[in-house]
Amino acid sequence: MTMSRVLKITVDATGWLLYASLLMLIALALPDTVFDPESKNFLLLLGVVGIWRYSMGALHFLRGIFFLYLVYPYYRRKLRKLGAATDPSHVFLMVTSFRIDALTTAMVYRSVIEDAIACGYPATVVCSIVERSDEQLIKALWEKYAPPERISLIFVRIAGTGKRDGLASGFRAISRRLPDENAVVAVIDGDSILAPGVIKRTVPWFKLFPNVGGLTTNEFCEVRGGYIMSEWHKLRFAQRHLNMCSMALSKRVLTMTGRMSVFRADVVTNPQFISDVESDHLEHWRLGRFRFLTGDDKSSWYSLMRLGYDTFYVPDAAILTVEHPPDKNFFRASRKLMFRWYGNNLRQNSRALRLGRGRLGFFARLVLFDQRVSMWTCLLGLTVAIIASLKYGVIFLLIYLLWIGITRLGLSLLLVVTGHPVGPAYPLILYYNQIVGAVMKIYVFFRLDRQSWTRQPTRLMRDLAGFQRWFNTWSSRVMTFSAVCVFIATLLLIV
Repeated sequence: MTMSRVLKITVDATGWLLYASLLMLIALALPDTVFDPESKNFLLLLGVVGIWRYSMGALHFLRGIFFLYLVYPYYRRKLRKLGAATDPSHVFLMVTSFRIDALTTAMVYRSVIEDAIACGYPATVVCSIVERSDEQLIKALWEKYAPPERISLIFVRIAGTGKRDGLASGFRAISRRLPDENAVVAVIDGDSILAPGVIKRTVPWFKLFPNVGGLTTNEFCEVRGGYIMSEWHKLRFAQRHLNMCSMALSKRVLTMTGRMSVFRADVVTNPQFISDVESDHLEHWRLGRFRFLTGDDKSSWYSLMRLGYDTFYVPDAAILTVEHPPDKNFFRASRKLMFRWYGNNLRQNSRALRLGRGRLGFFARLVLFDQRVSMWTCLLGLTVAIIASLKYGVIFLLIYLLWIGITRLGLSLLLVVTGHPVGPAYPLILYYNQIVGAVMKIYVFFRLDRQSWTRQPTRLMRDLAGFQRWFNTWSSRVMTFSAVCVFIATLLLIV
């Protein structure tokens, strides 16, 4: 066992002991009535909202475990029986790179070339790049590996106007190769390193499921940041894994992750799909018409749903993403990332719900609805605890803190089943995500037109008239203030 491994185990053990000690101190500070089931102060009293939230979490967990340990192994056995019949005619590996450091770029392309050689399929590596230096680096790697003739390399130079333009240019370059119906396209981000065998584990699924138009993969991460930022990302990927498994049970995975997703070639060469990714936009009743800057993964998912395809998740095909936080300060960095992620979700949410149950299915519609209400339900417990403590005594805030501490500890330990590492900071990060994430969702919900990348300082610029700009700004502020006031007033009346 290496010294770094021993140190990590020691730090984790110390963290868990400190967390348990803190819970014990809070419990000792509370009266015995808190632990008496006959008392009105009993810790485990749940309201309707609490039952809803924990029921949704339990449902996701049970569905995810059922898929991961029963359904997916059954599918995998069926796939093995088909043997070579699942081989694609051609595999396109399209990588989009922009303003990524040379070391990461080299690691990414090295993994792509190695897996293209190892898979044994005819393949084409499509490099959608901006900088000349990236092209020189890729050519040097290509010469070093000297792939066999069945593997080719093409470059697509773009102007650096955004990832959507880079994807669309790559898709059109693939279209010019006239791929047949048995070809597949892997879309890989410029900071995603393929684990060995990813191609062999993902591309055969399109033969087993003829209506699956796209699938995505499991993710682990290497974070170029501090301990808390690293744990924050790892927790996110563990939760993502479980939620993806849950949605894959009904073949309704709700995003085609931009880090690594695989599509049928006749999907990415469809002009409608290319247009959806390149020029996606929203007609908003208050903010007007605006195009999407970020969220290409949500646009590709929405396009697949609209075109009538299913989506899938392959839990044993993994990639390693190299995460570069947008700020050295954890709080600023996490808020910037939440603003981008939650904005992408909310911009797609309402129009996705309009696709109807016939296209989405009951559970996917339920999850999309829960995304809309969770921004308020996640804040309800804390708000009620603060109001009750101000009105009746600080004991209610302590009860709430103990409840949060116990439940987040349990939720963290449940993530062990995902195969992702679980650290002692997870309970606190879970609660941070709940509260700060809900606040960020409320903020962005009334400002859907505000978008920016975190890797580069690129923002959506709209050429609006002076009055329209003023109206958008102040109507967003008024609606946010009004919604928060109604929320707090309602809870004051209830308490």
